[in-house]
Amino acid sequence: MEVVASIVSVAVLKTGEALCSTIKNIAKSPQQLHVLEMEKKSLTALRDETAIEIERATQEGMAIKDRATGWLKDVDELLRKMNDQIQEAKSSRCFLSCSTKRCRISRDVAEQLKEVKRLLEVGSSIASSVAHSYPEVKAVEHIPGPSIQDQTASVSEDLAKIMTLLSDDKKGIIGIWGMGGVGKTNLVRNLNNKLQKNSNLRFSCVLWVTVSKKLDIKMVQTRIASRLGLKLEESSGPDGMAIQLHRRLEKERFLLILDDVWEKIDLDKLGVPRPEDHSGSKIILTSRSLDVCRYIQTDFNVPMSVLGDKDAWQLFSQYATDVVSLEHITPLAEAICKECEGLPLAIITMGAAMRGKTNPEVWKHALNQLHRSVPYAAGVEEKLYKRLKWSYDSLEGKDLKTCFLYCSLFPEDFSIDIDELVWYWLAEGLIDEREDYEVFYSRGISLIENLKDACLLEDGSDKGTVKMHDVVRDVSIWIASTCSEDGSKSLIRTEKGLKEISATELSNSLKRVSFIDNDLEKLPDDSVIRCSEASTFLLQNNPRLELIPEIFLERFKALRVLNFSRTSIKSLPDSLLQLDDLRALLLSNCEDLEGLPPLERLSRLQVFDLSWTGIRELPKGLEQLSNLRHLNLAGTSKLEVVKAGVISKLSRLEVLDLSNSCYIWKVKGAVQEEEACFEELQCLERLQVLSIRLKWNPCYTLQDTITFWINGLKAFEINVGPSGYSLSVFGREDLQHGMTYYPIWSNLVCLG
Repeated sequence: MEVVASIVSVAVLKTGEALCSTIKNIAKSPQQLHVLEMEKKSLTALRDETAIEIERATQEGMAIKDRATGWLKDVDELLRKMNDQIQEAKSSRCFLSCSTKRCRISRDVAEQLKEVKRLLEVGSSIASSVAHSYPEVKAVEHIPGPSIQDQTASVSEDLAKIMTLLSDDKKGIIGIWGMGGVGKTNLVRNLNNKLQKNSNLRFSCVLWVTVSKKLDIKMVQTRIASRLGLKLEESSGPDGMAIQLHRRLEKERFLLILDDVWEKIDLDKLGVPRPEDHSGSKIILTSRSLDVCRYIQTDFNVPMSVLGDKDAWQLFSQYATDVVSLEHITPLAEAICKECEGLPLAIITMGAAMRGKTNPEVWKHALNQLHRSVPYAAGVEEKLYKRLKWSYDSLEGKDLKTCFLYCSLFPEDFSIDIDELVWYWLAEGLIDEREDYEVFYSRGISLIENLKDACLLEDGSDKGTVKMHDVVRDVSIWIASTCSEDGSKSLIRTEKGLKEISATELSNSLKRVSFIDNDLEKLPDDSVIRCSEASTFLLQNNPRLELIPEIFLERFKALRVLNFSRTSIKSLPDSLLQLDDLRALLLSNCEDLEGLPPLERLSRLQVFDLSWTGIRELPKGLEQLSNLRHLNLAGTSKLEVVKAGVISKLSRLEVLDLSNSCYIWKVKGAVQEEEACFEELQCLERLQVLSIRLKWNPCYTLQDTITFWINGLKAFEINVGPSGYSLSVFGREDLQHGMTYYPIWSNLVCLG
């Protein structure tokens, strides 16, 4: 605006000096028209500069003063008249001879010069302010909500941590992430309100925007602008709105809180200056997804976890009131609080639902419903289950959602082996079975990491395992039992102490069934069973179960995954062979199992687990399982013989595990004629992981072809040495974190 003011002052001065003499002399000499043209140029220059300033203020969302727009209109009208007057004077042939016309033109020019003077004076008064100033922005607005004061110590510690990060100039963008219901929004709300009371606030304004599940850039831009008193020109489109917002934010030292971010946000498209380019400003975002934080390039991420037992009980008591201290209520209240597994949202919701209730039967009913993973009341479903279901809804792709739901088939607080889980997903068709081992395994790990980033899975208690938070599992069971993506349902009855299965529960609407960790003694021998659509049936950890009725498996013809591990079965019925689509058969730790029916009809079987069973020989027809990819014979202490040509015919085999097996591999020439020798394994061209025991012949010279084949494995473990002494040679470090091969096979040549 300084340029505009300068132009105005000079133009007004010159016009004032020249006006009187021009009026007197214009009629005497046509050359005086050039004075009018000069004044027109001055007015035009002022008009152009003022128009530019108005446009700039408009882009920044400022309200233009009516005087400024009215002045521009008057100037444009006068300039049009002046152009017409000058054109008439120049084109008039009788200008010198016709005194009448000369006098009229002189009068018109004089009037126009007076109007020029007036407009220049008016322009001078508005030049420094074409628009209303930005409204004063209140630094922090109070956000209503529960206070952290007098709440849990862990939440107060998180708040103190965020306050410290705000003072660190190197931490421009801060991410706060954790599963739904851990209190991320409550944390930043209390942060906002604490800043309101801070007299030494370093920010000129704190801008809070709740983004919510479905990202709407325009809505976010509008909310930020509204807080700034900025009116965005929506007609300029998203990019234009971003430019306006960016220009306005550059004038502030701001703290922007983007709460509940579900999708990746491009700050440039939003119109928010990055803190590294706008020193002193900060951005905080809360999200359930660590991947979102990574995309926005946070400088520091604060993970929010669940509460410890003491803090959880304190919070539950606060919402349930003193009723929890009643002698007949306390044990039930403690049990319900424990079911919430430290999740603040669950604790608050359940505490509020039980507030002031003194009848122990009501508390018992609520506890029973929680054990069944059923919402206790409509309020619980709306405030807890549906809010946590948002995380499930936000998962990209049907397969990832199904992978998540699959994890709920395992018992509460159960650490799921990652290797086993990936093979389950492969067998179910959730991972492309056409990919080789390394590719599909990496895909499985990627899916697990996606679920962990979304806070739907967490690390298990043992290395190489994952588990579900109990409340997340309850929600998963609720989804799988009522409203899964593909419309199918799951029946999950784990750890119930059941001695038998009700045939009426097994219906055609079921896709997956789990009776893990019960006390089953028998299975239904009933033609009433109709479970023709089920693809997974998990029955492991039922140690009293000894017999599988012939008719039982006939009712599950669509099975892809069947697990009888850790049962007392001695054999499997011939109806097993009718499971034409079976991909995974797991019989681990069936110590009494000694035999199986011929398996050649199970042509689609990919995973076969006979580890720690009592088998004395490999099942007949094993060599015809042309699609078998994973054969687990670890711990088969009674397996003394492996016939030649059986395993070597498994052309698609990728994982072979005979660790701790009684069968000891020998090199060619040191085995009986019908026994498999070590050299046969090189026929397995797709083998990636190998674990065996090997009796070494010190006189044997290792062939180059075998050396090359072993060096091509991704991971191996070979126990070698004479009787009574064992040396383990490893070719892997950690399958869950990338396969590592150490080329030390050549050391075996020296072993005696």
